[in-house]
Amino acid sequence: QGQLLAKSWSSLFGGAALRGPIYSFNGRNVLADPLWPRRLAWHGSTPRGGHARRWDCQGWRSSGTAQGMASALWEGRLLAGQRHNCSTP
Repeated sequence: QGQLLAKSWSSLFGGAALRGPIYSFNGRNVLADPLWPRRLAWHGSTPRGGHARRWDCQGWRSSGTAQGMASALWEGRLLAGQRHNCSTP
C-alpha cells in the first residue's frame, strides 16, 4: 500500500525497526490485527540467509512436531529467527 518498510535492504535484516503497518494479502494490518497473535515472519533461513534445512517446515503435517525458523516482525531482524512449531498459527 505504498508504505516504506525499511530505509535500506541491510536495515531490513540488521535490527532496525520496521516501519509499519505491514499488510497481509487480504489487507489486514498484521502488527495490530488480533487474527495475527504471534506476528511472525516464517522464512526457514539461517541468520546469514542460507537454507535452514532442518528448520524449514518442509514436509510439515498438522499432527507432526516439526519446527521451522520464524522471526518476530517488530524486532526488525527478519533472519535472526527462532525455532517454532510448524503448527503455530
